[in-house]
Amino acid sequence: MLKIGVIVHGPTIIDSGYATKIIKQLSKYGKVTSRLGGTMGRTAVLDANAEDIINIEDKLLPSESIKLLAKTNDVLFLLNSGKSTLTGHTFGYKVLNKIKYPVNIIQIERPAYNDGVIIQWNKQTDKELLKNIAAEFNLPIIDSKEAIKIAQKNTGYTDDDNIIRRKVAGVSKNENIMLNGIIIGRVTDDNLTIIAENGQITAMEGGIIKQHGLEKLGSIDLKTAIIKTGLLRRNNNIKPRQIKHTPNKQLKAVYLNHAACDIYDFKDADIICSIGDDTTLLTSDILYRFNIPIIGITDGDLDRVVLEGFKHPNSTIIQLHHGFDDKIGHLIYEKIFKNNTIITIKSLDEFRKSIIQLIDKTGVEYKFVDKQLENIIDEKQIS
Repeated sequence: MLKIGVIVHGPTIIDSGYATKIIKQLSKYGKVTSRLGGTMGRTAVLDANAEDIINIEDKLLPSESIKLLAKTNDVLFLLNSGKSTLTGHTFGYKVLNKIKYPVNIIQIERPAYNDGVIIQWNKQTDKELLKNIAAEFNLPIIDSKEAIKIAQKNTGYTDDDNIIRRKVAGVSKNENIMLNGIIIGRVTDDNLTIIAENGQITAMEGGIIKQHGLEKLGSIDLKTAIIKTGLLRRNNNIKPRQIKHTPNKQLKAVYLNHAACDIYDFKDADIICSIGDDTTLLTSDILYRFNIPIIGITDGDLDRVVLEGFKHPNSTIIQLHHGFDDKIGHLIYEKIFKNNTIITIKSLDEFRKSIIQLIDKTGVEYKFVDKQLENIIDEKQIS
């Protein structure tokens, strides 16, 4: 029996319903094993109730998932739905460049759209299988030469005496620029080039730097860094699934400071204290699915990384004056968490009250935010 490995990348291919459709169709031709590549699709898999179909347990990059599935399968399918054909082709090209040996892989790109294609990345593919899948989903087949030509024209980097200039494909004005999970700026033109010197981002052409983001980012290798622009999840009709949460015998509180990529590690906690606007937005949105409330410490400097942020009814979002979220966050970490990431607490209400009392002692003004994205704010302070 033919062994087929499927790598699913990103939330859009899942939200469109095509990830599960394609996996189901491929199952007619052999035994299918599928897993997520990357982290941003996890919430979409949960909402689709598809974790029994798509493995989301391991936090692997797309290239890592490909390498893993290549060991035990005859042919691989990479399912993706980029913002455009350009970004989709570029994604496949960059992922396969990270793999130093040939793999028998086919990419299905943007199948829900008129410009959707199947990319035949090598000549090993079972032609009959490829032909059948193309016909079943009404998609044209292109070979790797065409995809590589498109990708190379719009991406790549130069390295001149430790000054790296990297082009980013398929950007649009006013999109956020996220590098290794940290928002470092905003797009201002149709073309974007990020410049780094000795491991530090120093300039952008076609973009504006967010200095606070660079401070959080630290030293990076711009050649291999993961760069995303725009929203992390573009679907405007999300129906979040809610999973029952069973409280721990000793209630567990977690401190999360500007580290949105770690949220899933704490899905068994009882409450999260998140520091920073975008970290709070993502933490609230993801943990809503697990029925876990948060206490968010923000300062109104929101970059909007999702279209809609969901919030548990027992969550509390506190907005301080600009620049004070990090300072208060550090104080909470030191005084309440005693410099630990995880602590046990007696009750959620008592924990919430201790944080508010600590802020009160500092004299810093604050207000409570109902919905971060809508900026619906209760101006009345707690006394």
